[in-house]
Amino acid sequence: MGLQLTEAHLQRHEMNYPPKMLLVFGDSYVDTGNTRIDQAGSWKNPYGVTFPGKPAGRFSDGRVLTDFIAKYLGIKSPVPYKFRKLMLKQLKSGMNFAYGGTGVFDTSSKNPNMTIQIDFLKQLIKEHVYTTSDLNNSVAYVSVAGNDYNFYLATNGSIEGFPSFIASVVNQTATNLLHIQRLGVRKIVVGGLQPLGCLPSSTALSSFQQCNSTFNDLIGLHNKLLNQAVTKLNQKSKDNSTFIVLDLFDTFMSVLNHPSTNNIKDPLKPCCVGLSSQDFCGSVDERNVKQYKVCDSPKSAFFWDLLHPTQAGWHAVYNKLQTTTSALRRLRY
Repeated sequence: MGLQLTEAHLQRHEMNYPPKMLLVFGDSYVDTGNTRIDQAGSWKNPYGVTFPGKPAGRFSDGRVLTDFIAKYLGIKSPVPYKFRKLMLKQLKSGMNFAYGGTGVFDTSSKNPNMTIQIDFLKQLIKEHVYTTSDLNNSVAYVSVAGNDYNFYLATNGSIEGFPSFIASVVNQTATNLLHIQRLGVRKIVVGGLQPLGCLPSSTALSSFQQCNSTFNDLIGLHNKLLNQAVTKLNQKSKDNSTFIVLDLFDTFMSVLNHPSTNNIKDPLKPCCVGLSSQDFCGSVDERNVKQYKVCDSPKSAFFWDLLHPTQAGWHAVYNKLQTTTSALRRLRY
């Protein structure tokens, strides 16, 4: 009986309060065009080959998770911050402040970290681009996909020091969530960390056959601390469900462990790879000859390159999130 009531309650609210805007913060898992054209990746062929048919600033062959979330909310994909002055009519659907390569702290990327991304929104509020009412009718999606950890490891951070660094990343993430809420945003979703040990960059050593369980165990600590931090934030907020964690770890694992359910043939093998260990997806030599190869069917691969899912991969994750968790449904009321 209780469950039916909850469902009815959800449906009643869904009809009354659909959010009008989506605001996006984070990294290359959600960047839809902010990264500079001269930087590696998203603006180079063959990125964008599935959608829109050419490179357009997404780190995939096509759509990414926030495109699917926007569709779920019944709104257009938010405008990349970089193009805000060129796409004035679309600003009412929200804005995407995410930049590839960034973290909650500074990384090797020169792109703006999440604190600066939130400052961009503050500036737009000052400039009256968005009103209090706009923000009250918006949801935010925050992606923290592991660039802080890659940078930590690349700069000789020790495994012993990793747990305390994880705690500091989660604390900073919680601070960021609070800053977004204080600007008036009604619902804030943060992505849990996906299984970094299953990304092709981690599985290349096993010829893309098995995940690195040591790495995934450390990710478990991040997600445990993140869930605790979000529970605490909700306890302190007036509405007990302002902050929501999207469980990307279990969702990714579920799709990777049952690939055929999602018409995926090669769960761990990336579709687009460099021809040598020095090359990567999108590499060209000095004569502009491509130094990468692309699989025959991106729609049957989960991973696009060494780090990012394909459009088909993201679609499978989105479908799984819809059917196994209430997190997306909670965005609608």
